[in-house]
Amino acid sequence: MEHPIFAVALLFWLSSPQGICFTRAATTASIYTPPMRATLLLTMLALATAAHAQWQIQDVHTTASLRGVYSLGNGIAWASGTEGTVLRTEDNGKTWQHCVTPPNAEHLDFRGIQAFDSKTAIVMSSGKGDLSRLYKTTDGCQTWKLIFTNPDKDGFWDALIFEDQTTGFLLGDPVHGYFYLGETTDGGKTWIQKQNRGLEADAARQGAFAASNTSMSVMHGQPSFGSGGVGGAFLYRLIASMVYEDDSPPKDQNKNWSMDSWTSVPVPLGSRTESSGLFSLALLLTGSGVAVGGDYLKPNASTGTAAFTQDEGHNWTASTTPPHGYRSSVAYDIPTKTWLTVGPNGTDISTDDGRNWHPLTPGSSDAPDADKNWNALSLPFVVGPHGRIGILRDGALAPHK
Repeated sequence: MEHPIFAVALLFWLSSPQGICFTRAATTASIYTPPMRATLLLTMLALATAAHAQWQIQDVHTTASLRGVYSLGNGIAWASGTEGTVLRTEDNGKTWQHCVTPPNAEHLDFRGIQAFDSKTAIVMSSGKGDLSRLYKTTDGCQTWKLIFTNPDKDGFWDALIFEDQTTGFLLGDPVHGYFYLGETTDGGKTWIQKQNRGLEADAARQGAFAASNTSMSVMHGQPSFGSGGVGGAFLYRLIASMVYEDDSPPKDQNKNWSMDSWTSVPVPLGSRTESSGLFSLALLLTGSGVAVGGDYLKPNASTGTAAFTQDEGHNWTASTTPPHGYRSSVAYDIPTKTWLTVGPNGTDISTDDGRNWHPLTPGSSDAPDADKNWNALSLPFVVGPHGRIGILRDGALAPHK
């Protein structure tokens, strides 16, 4: 569906020998409090409500709207956007290389990118019909090869994700009554549309969002993806994969065929409008996960902007304190156990697995708008419109239990 950290440390040392030492990082506190000081400390806590953003804006020299970003670690990252733009860094964003534009891609909108190393990446454009394409480079984006074009004139691709170097999944809006879900097992050379039992959808009521290339997640080797629209927000997940041999399949099927069965689980996001729903999804192997979204035409509305799960997406609960606006991307920082989500009007974090979110505001060393105008995350990088790229400063997120 087309879609147009902070670290705050407060040290209070009172005149008594015991004193009070209070350190706040996000919503996590490590506190030693003599009983007589408890009331004073609670007052201080009530006043210290704002965390500070730690996105350092990088100089990229492009005006493209960026929605695709993929960080490989060790300073290597790729980004993509409008006008066939692909960017690449090997030095943690100190310098960004402007890649050669893929063939006939000058007017394409690259909504997603998947990188495998400093030389190899696949970029996905989103658009109706043959405007949805995949290009691949193996030489550090000096040259590109067109590897797949949407074969359906009414199709529209939303997300691309790979589990490893060979196995990947491609999500598209419903066509002919079903969501498109393609799979490759040879690194993107060939794509096979998965059987669609349980993926039925009315294109007038359901669709996915190509807002940040994060509406799909892979766990245990299987993809799950989110949707939205006037029919509501749902998580689609695989519940069974069956293989039939010999004479088992129906007469109109070939031998040795597979049929996957899917289920759709309601997620309390959005407001049942064409522009609302689940925009970004992240599921962890621990079973916990977060989904964010809302209504991109109402970026300041906070209702229905985040939900969480503790059972691999079987059930979802709306966040008690949601992000303070529509959010297009969410990511999890494993070392600090912190969730981050971004959108047009700001950045929010959660340290309790998505139950409660807290807005971040720029610190004294940040740009005044460092917290906002973002589209997509791949930590430590964040990208947005007009060529915006930011990087999370070292030590910005403090570990917590």
